[in-house]
Amino acid sequence: MSPRRRKPSKHTRPVSDRPLLGGTQERQSRGDGDWIVRRVSGTASTKAYRCPGCDQTILPNTPHVVVWPENPSLLAAIGGAQSLDERRHWHTTCWQRRR
Repeated sequence: MSPRRRKPSKHTRPVSDRPLLGGTQERQSRGDGDWIVRRVSGTASTKAYRCPGCDQTILPNTPHVVVWPENPSLLAAIGGAQSLDERRHWHTTCWQRRR
């Protein structure tokens, strides 16, 4: 093992412990439950994602939101996940239009 101390993987840390990378985070209630919505600035967005609202690509450097349920689903809870697998990247307008 390397003499340097390794940081824990970002996948094992709770989402709430991660840096915001130039964005803000809030709780929103919808008809299907409570959601954590994190705004991601264009400069912090370095990868392409597929928006579940419109099925189009969110290009790098595009401001958008990352959304996950406040409470993990039953399957995620049984598997020990903390909603990490349930995060989705949405265009901001697609998320706002969602009911």
